[in-house]
Amino acid sequence: MKKIYFLKSCSTNQRILKQLNLGDDVVLQNIKEENIDEETLDRLKEKVGTYEALFSKKAMKYRALGLNEMKLTETDFKRYMLEEYTFLKRPFIINNEEVFIGNSKSVVNAAIESFNK
Repeated sequence: MKKIYFLKSCSTNQRILKQLNLGDDVVLQNIKEENIDEETLDRLKEKVGTYEALFSKKAMKYRALGLNEMKLTETDFKRYMLEEYTFLKRPFIINNEEVFIGNSKSVVNAAIESFNK
């Protein structure tokens, strides 16, 4: 499966999509319109190890809700991501068995390399 979970209104996500050599077989899902489902989130967690690794602590709501002051559990991270798309690191890029999470330069370069194979 080749799928990218992204935020359409995010200029960084748009730039990354342009950098990737995407074929017609890649499914794009705007998480604002259709948030990630629990099954996919669980599968990604298995790939990266923790829900916390998938969680964006840069989200404005993270501080606004006082989550930065709380000791969140893995269950909490999962629940918040399923309830609110802004808590997902983005983009989530799935290229068959490879998974790339976030927009750091190293992650984007690895994703580009993967799609150029």
